[in-house]
Amino acid sequence: MTETLLLIIAAAVVWRLYLWSRAPHDAPTRSVALALVSAGLSYPVAMPGGATGIDTVAGHGAAKVLQNVLLLGTVYFLMCFYLYSADGRAARRRARWEAVIAILVAVAIILAAVSVPHEALAGSFSTADMTINQVAFFYACAGLYLMYALAAAGWWSARYARMSRRPHATGLWMTAIGLGVMAVACAVRAGFVAVRWSGGSVPDGLTAGVARWIVVSSLLFVVGITYSGARARITATRLWLRRRRDHRRLGPLWQLLTEIYPESKLRPASSGLWDRWRARGVHRRHTRRIVECRDGLVNISPYLLDKDDGTDLLRLEPAELANRLRRAATVIQQGEAAPGQAVPLAMPSEDTRDEDVRQLIAVSEALRLTT
Repeated sequence: MTETLLLIIAAAVVWRLYLWSRAPHDAPTRSVALALVSAGLSYPVAMPGGATGIDTVAGHGAAKVLQNVLLLGTVYFLMCFYLYSADGRAARRRARWEAVIAILVAVAIILAAVSVPHEALAGSFSTADMTINQVAFFYACAGLYLMYALAAAGWWSARYARMSRRPHATGLWMTAIGLGVMAVACAVRAGFVAVRWSGGSVPDGLTAGVARWIVVSSLLFVVGITYSGARARITATRLWLRRRRDHRRLGPLWQLLTEIYPESKLRPASSGLWDRWRARGVHRRHTRRIVECRDGLVNISPYLLDKDDGTDLLRLEPAELANRLRRAATVIQQGEAAPGQAVPLAMPSEDTRDEDVRQLIAVSEALRLTT
């Protein structure tokens, strides 16, 4: 579970940093990127290997302090995303006040940490001695702020989810549920701190269950916050693959027509190798090939009918049209004059681009089979 969560967080961080690089002055995008960066850094710090390394260099308890400060930054930047999304002066003023609160909480837990022996915070939440006032304050203060910020962000997520449409609404609902569950878990842990500070005990199984609860809700939050973007990229990738495939399948028809009418070739916008794989380059080449095929069909159409031939070219099956195109190509190469006028060929039954491409591909596939 931990490795899966780290992998998903790493992918989300890379994706959000990419979006931030494309819109460096967009405050909501910057806030989400910084929230995910803070969250992504907090998990390695919390892992045994990372915590041991930091404690070895900076002293026992340093990893625990750094982890909680990063978590405070995560929820603060998450709140900023919603505040900046409101795009108002009041929202920006509140973001500054929230920054003051987050900094005060961070300073408070740091002072609590340095006022006790380093070993007091070296362990985990379940093993810490909560009867020490500073230790109890450290966990309670951080936990209550996390609860407040997560609950506020979850409320905003649910509010925007009700106003959005799918797939954005789906991602926002997952985000809201994940944030809400994390907020409840933080509240439960604050209750554990109060019980243990007063001398009581909490079953280890209950503490471990809440910890797993936080991990699962964190995973749901990360999936939700990247859902709409990931789904958009998957859709774009499927379109990219389909258009590359269509470009290749149109090859026989395009080759036949451009050999006869080389002047119908459009000048490419870029001839670089990278342009053949970029999404924009693939879409341009796809559109250019469709236009070139349509122009070629208009030019060759007068040669498909003799003067006494009353065939309706629009009703020809792709195989028959392919045979006539080959015969017309031979006639044109012999230098004969056009016996008729230009007429439409392989017209789609519906006035849509996809149907137009399907008609052209059907003729091109027929040409390939009759080669």
